[in-house]
Amino acid sequence: MSFEQAAALAVLIAAVAAMIWGKLRSDIVALTGAATLMALGVVRPSEVQGAFASPAILALAALFVIAYAMEQSGLLGALIRVAIRFCRRLGSLGVWIVIALCGAASAFLNNTPIVVLAAPVVRDVSTSLNLSPRRYLIPLSYVTIMGGSCTLIGTSTNLLVNDMARSAGQPAFNIFDVTPVGLIIALVGGLYLALAAPRLLSGKAASPPVPVAEALEDASARVDGSVGDPTVFLPNDRPLDLRRGLISLGVFVIVVAVAAVGWAPIAASAFTGAVVLILLRVISPDEAYRGLRPEILLLIAGMVVIGLSLELTGLAATATEGLIGMVQGLGPHMAMILLYGVTLFLTEILSNAAVAVLLTPVAVALAESLGVSTQPFLVAVMMAASAAFATPFGYQTNVLVYEMGGYSYLDFLKIGLPLNLVTWAAAALAIPTFFPF
Repeated sequence: MSFEQAAALAVLIAAVAAMIWGKLRSDIVALTGAATLMALGVVRPSEVQGAFASPAILALAALFVIAYAMEQSGLLGALIRVAIRFCRRLGSLGVWIVIALCGAASAFLNNTPIVVLAAPVVRDVSTSLNLSPRRYLIPLSYVTIMGGSCTLIGTSTNLLVNDMARSAGQPAFNIFDVTPVGLIIALVGGLYLALAAPRLLSGKAASPPVPVAEALEDASARVDGSVGDPTVFLPNDRPLDLRRGLISLGVFVIVVAVAAVGWAPIAASAFTGAVVLILLRVISPDEAYRGLRPEILLLIAGMVVIGLSLELTGLAATATEGLIGMVQGLGPHMAMILLYGVTLFLTEILSNAAVAVLLTPVAVALAESLGVSTQPFLVAVMMAASAAFATPFGYQTNVLVYEMGGYSYLDFLKIGLPLNLVTWAAAALAIPTFFPF
């Protein structure tokens, strides 16, 4: 093993250990790893620069600004309140409709502010209907996570996998290419939650439920090793500014439409849309900077550098060859199912960006070694890397409802672990249907 290979492996092991330990923020871990690799000469400054300037980073940054403009206008909160008023008269069915609408919104917007705004309303409505809020808060988090997987822009994981695959010479995905698979997984997962949640989450709270402000503060304390501070989403009763809301919504629809029909890449259309919002004074430059979510962008860039070091030193090729030897005789469908399972397991202990960076090259090499299309394997990584259901600390929205609903760790395990298996089975059937080998 060369010095470069040893250094890359040591940095990878240290980064994974630090993320599992959970005492350091994931973005700091990733940036420290990237800086160490550059200082040791494993990666060159130009390669680090390329990671920070990737289309996925630009697209995410611009989409964050557009979504923040919609939040600042009060539009998102107003839409949730309208949905609640419409569905309140339907009882339990109305609460589930609100959860489904939040999942649909998460296909296009960051799900953390959606859950921050919707969770206290769902809790209060269910209480007013003499229904236990515990039946609905965990499903709210899970449904928004699954909803984010339904489009290319719904989660940073999908954008990152797409960007890395494109850099490896693979054809890029369109915004709605993964929608049929994501939608089937979300529908199957949602049906399981609707049937299982009332039975599995019907007991008393493990601890007293807390207000949203306290839940956000507790979430910040519990996810020191995750990405960012959930308190930035603390609702402040923004009144609806109809002009700003309609303009920001219109710009967002145009951005998605332009990218969907192929007139421009999503990075270009989203960046243009964000600039237009600033020029139209819908959002100020200072507000745009506040909406950038740099902790997520830097985590992704840092992990891309670590993944790049594995590729440049040949470690990724060596590991992939070993994996290929194990699955060579199983056929492409079984190989894809196993890749999904490995991704699913790693997502429960690492950030989804880290898992996407580590396994996207493996997915491409595995497909090429089997002589089949890479797309089913890439979609498997996209779907599984967003499936953090079995622990309360795998995703910010899980931590938020964990505090707000007074759940125990076991509550997440007993409803989230079967959900992992149910969505895994759904993916195993849906992916080859829409992305043949």
